[in-house]
Amino acid sequence: MGAANASLWQSERLRFLTCFIGVFVCYFYYGILQETITRGDYSHGEQKERFRYATTLVFIQCIINAAFARILIQFFEGSRPDHTRNWLYAACALSYLGAMVSSNSALQYVNYPTQVLGKSCKPIPVMILGVTILRKKYPIAKYLCVLLIVTGVALFLYKPDKGSASPDDHVFGFGEMLLLVSLTLDGLTGVAQDHMRGRYQTGANHMMLNVNLWSTLMLGLAVLWTGEVWEFLSFAERYPRVIYNILLFGFTSALGQTFIFMTVVYFGPLTCSIVTTTRKFFTILGSVLLFGNVISPVQWLGTILVFLGLGLDAKFGKMVKKTTH
Repeated sequence: MGAANASLWQSERLRFLTCFIGVFVCYFYYGILQETITRGDYSHGEQKERFRYATTLVFIQCIINAAFARILIQFFEGSRPDHTRNWLYAACALSYLGAMVSSNSALQYVNYPTQVLGKSCKPIPVMILGVTILRKKYPIAKYLCVLLIVTGVALFLYKPDKGSASPDDHVFGFGEMLLLVSLTLDGLTGVAQDHMRGRYQTGANHMMLNVNLWSTLMLGLAVLWTGEVWEFLSFAERYPRVIYNILLFGFTSALGQTFIFMTVVYFGPLTCSIVTTTRKFFTILGSVLLFGNVISPVQWLGTILVFLGLGLDAKFGKMVKKTTH
């Protein structure tokens, strides 16, 4: 029976489907929880407060991720050795954290759909850095599909109506700059993960554990140095429901990250970025339905173009893999 299950898991299609559904379900709920936590209504009598503890939120998230990965290694991998260099994990954690903190900080300057869409351009830095640093070759179809995704995102972000006095109606501001920094760091994280996968055959759970342990150490020092953790504890005392939401947020993040690292290990960072991009569009739809964020007809056209690009990429953009020993 165990052998039959093992051979079933060897099926690339089933493995991809498991990773895709896992990422999709976990991060769809994760996106809803993120908006609930960061943009929720925190009222105390006449006083209204905003959630301003992005670093502490990521810190708690990393602790839960690391604990989750440790449990997975304990139960499923036993004493399998990991030969990956610690400095690689530290470098990966630094770019991973920088991307997350930049992305969360961008929410203070741009609205939620803009932040999600900006992050959807992740396949571009992954591809550019893959070509320039790792000397990878992608088929022409892959470039065309990514171009279609970019066109869709550009349409989504384009605001032709200049008559409104909305604070979001600017061409390129600090929020967009933070998203650009986040995207570049995402690309560097992808390159580091690809190197670990190719050079050391790093397992998904070991990658998840060590990147999050380094992230916890770096963020722990940051929140203690700035004193943000004490302000957060005082905030949580006033609004206890935020603790439940954060723990649930951390759990969906840990489970989702398990599927993300599985996708990176089995299919590479570019496939992973395309899977997470698809998920982000459904998060936007959830945001529209549940939080009342309005999307115009031009933005819906952009959404369709991105889906078209992703669909064509799944069919025609597959890279021929070379087996390395």
